[in-house]
Amino acid sequence: MLLRHTSKEVKEREGLTINPAKTCQPIGAMYAALGIHGCLPHSHGSQGCCSYHRSTLTRHYKEPVMAATSSFTEGASVFGGQANLLAAIDTIFSVYEPDIIAVHSTCLSETIGDDLQQITRKANDDGKIPEGKRVIFASTPSFIGSHVTGYANMVTGIAQQFAVSTGAKKNQINIVAGWMEPSDMREIKRLAKELGVKIVLFPDTSDVLDAPQTGKHEFYPKGGTTIPELESIGDSLHSIALGSISAEPAAIALEKKCKVPFETLEVPIGLTATDRFIMSLSEIGGVTVPDEITADRGRLVDVIADMEQYLYGKRVALFGDPDQLVPLTEFLLDLNMKPVQIVSGTPGQRFEKTMREILDARSPETKFKNGIGADMFLLHQWMKNEPVDLLIGNTYGKYMARDEDVPFIRFGFPILDRIGHSYFPNVGYSGGLRLVEKILTALLDRQDRDALEEKFELVM
Repeated sequence: MLLRHTSKEVKEREGLTINPAKTCQPIGAMYAALGIHGCLPHSHGSQGCCSYHRSTLTRHYKEPVMAATSSFTEGASVFGGQANLLAAIDTIFSVYEPDIIAVHSTCLSETIGDDLQQITRKANDDGKIPEGKRVIFASTPSFIGSHVTGYANMVTGIAQQFAVSTGAKKNQINIVAGWMEPSDMREIKRLAKELGVKIVLFPDTSDVLDAPQTGKHEFYPKGGTTIPELESIGDSLHSIALGSISAEPAAIALEKKCKVPFETLEVPIGLTATDRFIMSLSEIGGVTVPDEITADRGRLVDVIADMEQYLYGKRVALFGDPDQLVPLTEFLLDLNMKPVQIVSGTPGQRFEKTMREILDARSPETKFKNGIGADMFLLHQWMKNEPVDLLIGNTYGKYMARDEDVPFIRFGFPILDRIGHSYFPNVGYSGGLRLVEKILTALLDRQDRDALEEKFELVM
């Protein structure tokens, strides 16, 4: 029966969330930490927390995710986890030999009130951190925010605890990566290289969670932003934060600490957001846009123009993370599609304001909700009352798509039942082309499935 018992009648809910369109902060912190070279994420809480976070990331990326835990027992839950964390730091550096341990808190350690800054300082004073090694930390309580805010908190911790200002500016630009796939980070670096602009991308999970099979296990893959690169971000000319929720806090922290100016852009998903990113990077870097990138854009525009009749007016429901939903909504509107129902479990007034501005200007009839009460149960109810032609979201949307007999595109986090998301980018013009192809395939597959015999055409 799956979700077919979902009622059509929408009732206001304040104390109940059903199928939340998000997961918890520590997962985001763990993912961000994996974007540092030679870093072992550490979950300061129970073994069960760490196991859940590791398994979710492993299932999404189809790669083994390494992380450590403070392994709270009843004693640590009552008296605090300082002793556990100090012992863990000592053991990790002795046995696993990382360059960095990135500690994030959990709901259990936050409820107790463990002070990660104080514990890290004590570990250093006690000589548990070897020379040349680092321990960084971020507060990521599971009972507030989402995986996106947990990612943001760890990236902010990276900026605060690594950046050094020497007073000698470097001819480079920081790109603070919002929550995106390893393939997206690789595409960001490719575009910067095509432009001829030197960047420091952080964090960078490419060649970590999409590392090639070499026949030899590497505990710390070759990818990730290195310590020298992270230390140099305080001397960069400028920062571009890709995402107001997941990336901007780190850029703000870097500006406060090292006086590096920044601007915030949307994650470059689709035509308009990629245009903004390319133009901003070229202007800050003082370079002209090369013909190769212009040609990439032209191919995307050509496909959009050619396929207009199959995209126009199609009604779309979508759910996911804020920094992806904003540019994705813009892109759907650029395709002359109609995003009619949008849900994100991640709270945030900034996200709500940005989305409202876009929708008020281009699609005022769209239903949108984020934060408390914005869950997949609500989206399913909306879909029952106002049917759509397409659903876009993570793997958990497959149940709604099946119940409502709606074409479904997997997009966002987590994707547990398909591959490709970590290898093929969604950002940039090539990523936009892939998204259009996926949308067209879903819609035309449905058209073929439902076509009468005399309408079952060989040529679209």
